[in-house]
Amino acid sequence: MKKLAIFDFDGTIFNSITDVIICFNKALSVNGFPTLTYEEYIEILGGNIDELVSLSLKDKNTPENMELVKNTYDEIYGTSNRENSLPFDGMHEVLLELQKKGILLAINSNRKNDSIKKFIGKYYSDIDFKAIEGHNPAYPSKPRPCGVKKMLHKLKVSKDDAIYIGDSSTDIKTAKNAEIDCVIVKWGYGDPEDYVDEYILDAIEKPSDIFNFF
Repeated sequence: MKKLAIFDFDGTIFNSITDVIICFNKALSVNGFPTLTYEEYIEILGGNIDELVSLSLKDKNTPENMELVKNTYDEIYGTSNRENSLPFDGMHEVLLELQKKGILLAINSNRKNDSIKKFIGKYYSDIDFKAIEGHNPAYPSKPRPCGVKKMLHKLKVSKDDAIYIGDSSTDIKTAKNAEIDCVIVKWGYGDPEDYVDEYILDAIEKPSDIFNFF
């Protein structure tokens, strides 16, 4: 049985895309850049904030423009009430049950640690995540496996005893680079092509399907 479940955050245990799009489009508009549609955001999500800004600006992604939009977004998002950002239905119950079973829980995301911890404190305060590895400029972001490897070392868990649960191709690549098993969820922001990737163990329909791997 697996001992460690490493979860992606956005699109896997937390539904945050609506507020991200609202705030990001405000940041683009305020600075005179074209806004993007939901479908366009889905195509460019998965990387860290710098990659998202660069892709959203397209051919106008100069260092100056990127810094301008990123700073504006950070300010707008930081002061937003983020009323549309909520846990996916059923995820809290699944995490509680895994915790009761003695499974170690962790988060690996390209969202900043402080932001992750704020949401965890508000909605998952009774879940003891043993490690949280978010975006840190000092380390390469997903799909590089730095965060996963740090977790395995910290928690003294072998690669065979860990499983990565995410929603996108970035998560599949992260798991593959870390040489651990991967499961993809269908309720997130991934592409249907991700659901048939040869590397994954399965693509699941609902949070309770996670129990199949424990």
